[in-house]
Amino acid sequence: MEYIVQDFLILVPVLYVLGLFLKGTPKVPNWLIPWVIGVLGVALGFGIGGFNVAAAIQGILAAAAAVYGNQLWKQVVNGINEKKEDKE
Repeated sequence: MEYIVQDFLILVPVLYVLGLFLKGTPKVPNWLIPWVIGVLGVALGFGIGGFNVAAAIQGILAAAAAVYGNQLWKQVVNGINEKKEDKE
């Protein structure tokens, strides 16, 4: 996380929660969620750091961390569930 500037770290949990809300929205297809999170990350990055390339990059990095965290969590849960099924 040393690549994400401290002021932009708040975007990671914010984008993660927004992704969860989008996941629960039936009209938003799953393939679209990372794209929406990326665009929101850039927009929120502009809000924090001003309209410049560095803020856009920080927003993209925060969005990537949020999506990665979500996927990491899903894979861990799926792996645990598969192990439980194998034991039964």
